[in-house]
Amino acid sequence: MGARPNKKPSASKKYYGLHPSLKRVNLNAAGIDIGSAEHYVAVPEDRDERPVRVFTCFTPDLHRMAQWLKGCGIETVAMESTGVYWMPVWQVLEHYGLEVKLVNARHVKNVPGRKTDILDCQWLQELHTYGLLSGAFLPDQETSVLRSYWRHRAELVESCAKQIHLMQKAMTLMNLHLHKAISDITGVTGLAIIRAIVQGERDPRVLAQLRNGQIKSSEQKIVEALSGNYREEHVFALKQALELYDVYQAKIKECDDRIATYMTTVEPKRPEKNTSPPKPQGRQRRKNEVHFDLRAEQFRMTGVDLARIDGLEAMTVQTILSECGFDMTPFPTEKHFASWLGLCPNNRKTGGKVKRTRTKKVKNRAAHALRLAAQSLHSSLTALGAYYRRMRQRLGAPKAVTATAHKLARLFYRMLKFGQDYVDKGQTYYEQAYQQRVLNNLKQRANSMGYILVQPKTGETLS
Repeated sequence: MGARPNKKPSASKKYYGLHPSLKRVNLNAAGIDIGSAEHYVAVPEDRDERPVRVFTCFTPDLHRMAQWLKGCGIETVAMESTGVYWMPVWQVLEHYGLEVKLVNARHVKNVPGRKTDILDCQWLQELHTYGLLSGAFLPDQETSVLRSYWRHRAELVESCAKQIHLMQKAMTLMNLHLHKAISDITGVTGLAIIRAIVQGERDPRVLAQLRNGQIKSSEQKIVEALSGNYREEHVFALKQALELYDVYQAKIKECDDRIATYMTTVEPKRPEKNTSPPKPQGRQRRKNEVHFDLRAEQFRMTGVDLARIDGLEAMTVQTILSECGFDMTPFPTEKHFASWLGLCPNNRKTGGKVKRTRTKKVKNRAAHALRLAAQSLHSSLTALGAYYRRMRQRLGAPKAVTATAHKLARLFYRMLKFGQDYVDKGQTYYEQAYQQRVLNNLKQRANSMGYILVQPKTGETLS
């Protein structure tokens, strides 16, 4: 345990630091190369006889590592990691009052000389000393807890969806095409029929009588869809998938209760504006939605109704809030926010020419939610819907989705940071404003070439 003196880092490879003329910014800086089993830690050479040490991933060793760093006078730490191995280290170091930066491995991959774990941590320490590293966005404690709950809920929903696929597969093997007669096999009618099959009912006419009055398919069509070969092994698979589906639904409900309880403990960011909560929408709960009034709770916490933005529902807003938090202070401008989401052009210039403008490849749940929201605007009779259709006609569907998601991100940022309200001016207003911009550009081009723009029917000069 501890620093493990029997495994001293080899000093046979010489480490070449940066140029001595560079100014040192963080004199009390350390670097950590995070691994799944061991963490390599480097401090300035004048702080300890062994400036590079190895610590295991166990919690007692993490506390020894933090105590050693404090004993060496370290104030700030830069660490590089993959996966989730950095989270326990970050929590322990934060507990000891150290400033921690999680850096992107792609930004610090150019280690001088042969690449080893020892050189990695020394390279991180050196770069951090000169202030050449920028840390990734790390949420505050409130957001971190909410993010864990919300991500866990998403995993439960995915597991529940897998059981639905298994139920449909078992029925297909029995040649029961219930999914072609009703749109959702986990609705009221679908689950009633599946439960009856599991309990031993085989008569299609008896099963068809469980049809809900809102089902568009006739009873005869359902009878034909349920006429199949009820083999025992497939019924057994259907039964187990149904039981697991019920278990996951119960766990989702339990997770929703925990999220609702935790959100009530979060202090509102703008208490003076929480006077007019959004009116109830008066619709039934959709599948996979939470079991409480999420939109009203979001309004209480943020002071603005973010779900008023076209394309953003309460579930989508919750996904974004759980990733970026309720405070936009870490993002100085909306451009920084869009860059973190990976929704803005990533210009690559060389020789004075732009060689590539594609967006960065980032795995961001908030960006994914905004892209899905942008796709839902393809037939919306709103200003954002008109913007998406114009971008799609001009750039194609993929780039239109990115451009619309970028606009949604900016609206989200402005509402959350400045407390602005969103008002949709409608499709007609947007199209008229766009036509006016085009007309102004035409007049400017005509005037620059010595021509006058004339309206076709009246012959009136457009000034």
